Formats: sequence, C-alpha cells, structure tokens
Amino acid sequence: MKKKIMLLGNHGFVIYNFRKELIKKLLDDGHEVYVSLPYDEKVEIMKSWGCKFIETNVDRRGTNPVTDSKLVKHYIEILRSVKPDVVLTYTIKPNLYGGLACRILKIPYISNITGLGSGFNGNPILRNVLTQLYKAGLKKANCVFFQNTEDMKELTSRGIIRGDYKLIPGSGVNLDEFKFHPLPEGDTVNFLFIGRIMKDKGIEEYLKAAEKIKKEHKNVKFNVVGFIESTHSHYKEWIDDLNDRGVITYHGYQKDVKPFIVDSHCLIQPSHGGEGLSNVLLEAGAMGRILIASDIAGCRETITGKNGYTFKKKSFESLVKALDKFINKDNDEKIEMGLLSRQHIELNFNRNIVVKKYLKEINTND
Repeated sequence: MKKKIMLLGNHGFVIYNFRKELIKKLLDDGHEVYVSLPYDEKVEIMKSWGCKFIETNVDRRGTNPVTDSKLVKHYIEILRSVKPDVVLTYTIKPNLYGGLACRILKIPYISNITGLGSGFNGNPILRNVLTQLYKAGLKKANCVFFQNTEDMKELTSRGIIRGDYKLIPGSGVNLDEFKFHPLPEGDTVNFLFIGRIMKDKGIEEYLKAAEKIKKEHKNVKFNVVGFIESTHSHYKEWIDDLNDRGVITYHGYQKDVKPFIVDSHCLIQPSHGGEGLSNVLLEAGAMGRILIASDIAGCRETITGKNGYTFKKKSFESLVKALDKFINKDNDEKIEMGLLSRQHIELNFNRNIVVKKYLKEINTND
C-alpha cells in the first residue's frame, strides 16, 4: 500500500546525512515523501529525489514557550493540509511538538530519540518540564526508537513511554560511503575532534589535554573541526591562541569531514552527555580509526576496549591517560585497533539495519 510519509526534523543537513537511505528507499517503493524542516542547501537535493518540502523554522536551542507553542500550531496546520498516513519525527522539538500535533490529530507517528539533550542532565525544574513535554509528545507514538539503553531506561522508568518501543543502532552508518582506510604513515600521531565548539561537547577537556600532551610528546598533532556556537563565542580567543602557538590546528566548519578522518589516527569524542548514539564515532570507526570517548551512553557503545578507550567524562586528566596509553602503543598494535574498529561497526552499526526496522514499523500501520 502506497502512503504519504512525512519526516519532521530540525536541520536539513542532519536529515540528508543520516536518513537519506531511508528516504530513497521509501521513494523507490512508490511512497509520497514530505520533509518539513528549516531550509538549507540539502533541501534542494532531497527535492531532486522527489521529496516534497514544507519549510518549518525550528529554534533548536531556544526555550521560549510562545515560540514553541507557535511550532505546535504550525505542525497542526501542515499535518491537516497534507494528511500523511504516518509521520517520522527526529530530534527533540520535532519529537515533542510534532508528536503532540500528531496525537491531537490522531495521525500515526514514529519517534526517534536521537539524544535527550543536556537539559535532561540540568536543573530539576527543567528536567521536570521536559519530562511532562516528553509524556505529552510520545504518549501516543506507534513506536519510539531509542539509540542507547540509558535513554530507553530513563523514559520508560518514568512512565513516559506507554506504547511500543525498540532499541536501534543509532542512525547507523553507510559502510560504502565511509570506507576503510589504512592509518596514516609516519611517526606523528594525529588526533581529531569533530563537533560543535561548545562546553557540552567537551571542547575544554580536549583543549586542556592537547596542551598537556604537547608538552610531553613531540610527535603528536591535535586537529579541531567544527564551528563555534554563537552562544559559546568566548572559546574563539582560546582556540585562536592555541592555533597560533601550534598546540592545535583549527580547521573551522567543514562540509566533508572524511578527508580529516583519513588523515587522523584517532577520533576523540569528549561529550558530557545527551548523545543518542554518536554519528562521528560511527563514521570514524567505519573508516578504521581508533576511538577515544567519554564513558557515557551514546559513546561507549562504539568502543570495545580493543578498538579504543573510554575515559571519565568532564575529566581532562582521564582523557590524558587514555591519550598516553594510545600514543605508547607500537605501530602494529595501532593498526590492529583500526581494523577491529571497522569490524565492530560493520557487524553492529550498518545503516541498513536501521532502514529495515523503519520499513517494518511503517508497514505495520497498513
């Protein structure tokens, strides 16, 4: 049975990067696919595939209740207009407010918890507000997909999820797009941070660790790829200073991170929490890179102990110990770790697994 399927997201780049295989499969199967999110350059690509686009401006980090209530109203309007057979929601606000709109209109919807966000780890008042919003937005979901077990336990133990729910391997990774590459040759060990430059992503721990390690090891290089969030502009002076002194190399925002992963030995993810399942760890692991990450849900799942290390979150001293441990490995051991990284991702995080689970849920709503 052919259906109208609508995807709600907060960023065209994210939907394009992590849902394109699902979208293309739905289009190939003859379904009518709508995407509703803020406009960016990726929207035109999705339209060229055959998607229909409805612009929805989502303030990803805003907490203004008036703005958020307008978002609910907007979702109700577009859902009434399109009358989709099923809606797929991604990220926090589309999950909460898109889910609530679907609930009000009694439209089947499937939500994906791509991370609870830093608000769930914050003050108790905000946590309680978010709990009530999640109850409202997810209560009538046909299925809720979780990307890690801790988020799943958090929401189910609070009675937020009343219907069906399942664990999936994050967004998965396209193994053909992120191919295996041998580690770089030479004596220099290249470390890489990819992410938004903000406190919750652990940039402070990374920069402090880089300063300490550079004093003790000559043949190391620390790379930073990502844009500085407008709310964290104070990091610019620090990053510029470290870059000028040769402690780090700052590359700014990059559309394609693959060349930077190829040039690295190890990907570092020092996040403080709120991850669903880290896509950058999946991508780097698929390309055969060693993984060092905070010991938190959404990161530890990609690390076996044989393909990298976890360290205590918010502790640059713990990160330094992990970096030292890797630097002191001989070359053959590093090569073996890279091979095991690819193997682990191949076996457990192929994006085709995620696509198949979505198709199964969509087809159960016939």
